[in-house]
Amino acid sequence: MSDAVAHLIFDVESIADGDLIARVRYSDENLSASEAIAKYQAERLEQTGSTFIPHTFMVPIAVVIAKVSEDFRLLDIKSLDEPKSPGEPGFRPHVMTKHFWQGWEAYHMPQWVTFNGRTFDIPLMELAAFRFGLSVPKWFDESGYKSRRNRFSTASHLDLQELLTNFSAARFNGGLNLAAQALGKPGKMGLSGDQVQSYYDRGDLKAISDYCRCDVLDTYFVFLRCMVMTGKIDLRRETELVAIAKAWIESQQETCQACADYLSKWRLWHNPWQADEDEQLAAATMFETEVASNTSGD
Repeated sequence: MSDAVAHLIFDVESIADGDLIARVRYSDENLSASEAIAKYQAERLEQTGSTFIPHTFMVPIAVVIAKVSEDFRLLDIKSLDEPKSPGEPGFRPHVMTKHFWQGWEAYHMPQWVTFNGRTFDIPLMELAAFRFGLSVPKWFDESGYKSRRNRFSTASHLDLQELLTNFSAARFNGGLNLAAQALGKPGKMGLSGDQVQSYYDRGDLKAISDYCRCDVLDTYFVFLRCMVMTGKIDLRRETELVAIAKAWIESQQETCQACADYLSKWRLWHNPWQADEDEQLAAATMFETEVASNTSGD
């Protein structure tokens, strides 16, 4: 059983670059960074119903990555450039971007896995490399349709939303929150992407990182079910992997508030199969049920 990293499941939270917005959009108005952000958010709210600003004006402020083995076991989760103690520098966009791309190369270019990362997370991290002067030649290769940046190259980047919508042929209303909750997992944990800016403005960067970590956990469990759907594993193996991951989260909860919060919202997936319909499917999740019963009885 190899612990080599074959998949990197990640999520990014971002904040607006107010100085850039002021220069590009309001160059004649002499606005401060915060004034430019507020004005642009008001415009976006009127135009789209959301204050979310396009990724071209954003920089990463939290990047969380789950390392997953070839046999789909959760190995570890890291929040890039998260300080280990108060007073240490951390959550620096340029440092996170460097660690993101250099880490991918250090692990021999495993598959990126995201939920809606094709239209936001990956472009944001590419643009961050551009902004901060980083070279990523192995990502920006020139191999034509085999290029890692090819939209349909799922070996390099599997966007689970694209898998579930046949590359946007359908819509996935409800997003990651719906997909996770359909599997009994917590989904959104008290924060949403359009609130990240306000949390950053008041200096609560740890809360942003924790929110990002919970999204990565949700994405991992959605990834597992997608592997069942596409025949990479069966339901019994998914149940075993979910139990392994839950044990890992439990081992982290004393030192990781996000893990403790995630477990507090954990529910078992309801298996609808009856033995007379499909005995194997009906029995597939008994392991998780037994583990839950034994834990509750301790």
